[in-house]
Amino acid sequence: MAAIAPNKAPAPLHGAPLALLTIAVAFATFMEVLDITIVNVSVPHIAGSLAVSPQEGTWAISSYSLASAIMQPLSGWIGRRFGEVRSFCISTVLFVAMSMFCGLAVSMPMLVVGRLLQGAGSGPMVALSLSLLLNNYPNEKKGLALALWAMTVVVAPIFGPILGGYLTDNYSWPWIFYINAPVGLLAALITWTLLRSRESATVKAPIDMIGLVLLILGVGCLQFMLDNGNDKDWFSSPMITTLGIIAVICLTFFVAWELTDEHPVVDLSLFRRRNVMIGVIAMALGMMAFFGINVVYPLWLQTVANYTASWAGYATAPVGILAFLMSPIIGRNIQRLELRAVVTFSFLVFAATSYWFSTFPLDTSFWQFVLPRFLMGLAIPCFFIPLNQVILSGLKPNEIASASGLSNFFRTIAASISTAVTVTMWQHRGEFHHATLAEHVNSASPATQQFLNGLSHAGNAKWPAIEGIVNREALTLAVNDVFLLYAGLFIVMIPIVWLARPPFGNVGPGAAH
Repeated sequence: MAAIAPNKAPAPLHGAPLALLTIAVAFATFMEVLDITIVNVSVPHIAGSLAVSPQEGTWAISSYSLASAIMQPLSGWIGRRFGEVRSFCISTVLFVAMSMFCGLAVSMPMLVVGRLLQGAGSGPMVALSLSLLLNNYPNEKKGLALALWAMTVVVAPIFGPILGGYLTDNYSWPWIFYINAPVGLLAALITWTLLRSRESATVKAPIDMIGLVLLILGVGCLQFMLDNGNDKDWFSSPMITTLGIIAVICLTFFVAWELTDEHPVVDLSLFRRRNVMIGVIAMALGMMAFFGINVVYPLWLQTVANYTASWAGYATAPVGILAFLMSPIIGRNIQRLELRAVVTFSFLVFAATSYWFSTFPLDTSFWQFVLPRFLMGLAIPCFFIPLNQVILSGLKPNEIASASGLSNFFRTIAASISTAVTVTMWQHRGEFHHATLAEHVNSASPATQQFLNGLSHAGNAKWPAIEGIVNREALTLAVNDVFLLYAGLFIVMIPIVWLARPPFGNVGPGAAH
């Protein structure tokens, strides 16, 4: 195993070069994370344009998530093998090229292939972007770098559906991919110009093909199972059961292999560090609850409360305002704060606002939705920034990409699990509430008779009208159940955070051990 490149870390950047690097890396990260959600609202348009069903159209989402999830834990190995600067720039250019390919797609298979390659290119971008920032920022400003990075990662998924809906409604769906080209190429050009002479050390090590194959099979089957489980009625489907068994076997052998192999493709030994393990667990569970809320909320608004895609986006977006404003403040003061207390505060805010949402009836107004959604934004930077600091504190510069890749991987998988579980739970609770409400709706009920008399203009459509009302009320009660469950989960997670062990000093050179 031979190391190439100087061992001495270059001096931190300052002034205009540091500002330019921050902008370039932030926009590349924003663009990558944005593409996870920007396609969501465009699926009906894509499906119609390519003459496939909406269910087949969701492959445009799942194929990207699948490839990205596989590549994220490989970020550390890719950075060590080829250099972090070179890997980030190539990853960005590949992402842009495949974005253009997706926009030019004339069939669903062509689009799926493009999205797979786009996800493969994007996988290392987020982890390497954080590593590039932290390794080129002065020690005293690393907290700010972490805050700026976290802000883009958190805010991008929120604005994805809004931007996707706007571009699709006012232009056409290929533009959700074309907009990546100027942003990505500029980010790659600026990053390469500033950092090509500051490349990280590279290590020529043999490729762990067994570990790589086990990772691809395990994560691929897991992601496919999560994406399609709800449509196939989960484990009543032989296909979903088979995928689940293969995923468990492959990932179990993968963990055992990586912990014993001399040159692992994913450095799982990082989990021997207490703060990495606790931080990743807290991040994954927190992301599961947070993402579940962000999946079911706009879905309920559009399918039950009759909001358009644009207005559902407007009702969702206020969560990003305080997140955007508070992130730099948290970052600048991160060394003065008790990070476990900050994360505890964020979980309490998440729990309180989730409980608040669980009390809303069907006739809640738009502005009543906006206030708790706005206040929830206060919790986002208090959750993501401190936990990332906990995960990365005490690590060496060449370990940051690996740890960030692992964290992003578990965050992505947690989001996928959350999507599958939340939608299934919402539907099942909706069926339960529908059956309960239907028991009280009969011709002998005075309330029912009074309501039917008020529908005299409906003629023979009276009972279908009542069925529609019962269904909407049932799904509203079900979404309240989901919010209440996640409120409880946020409270339960608080003790986990306090298992982390301070000090949580700056990451990279001079970090506390």
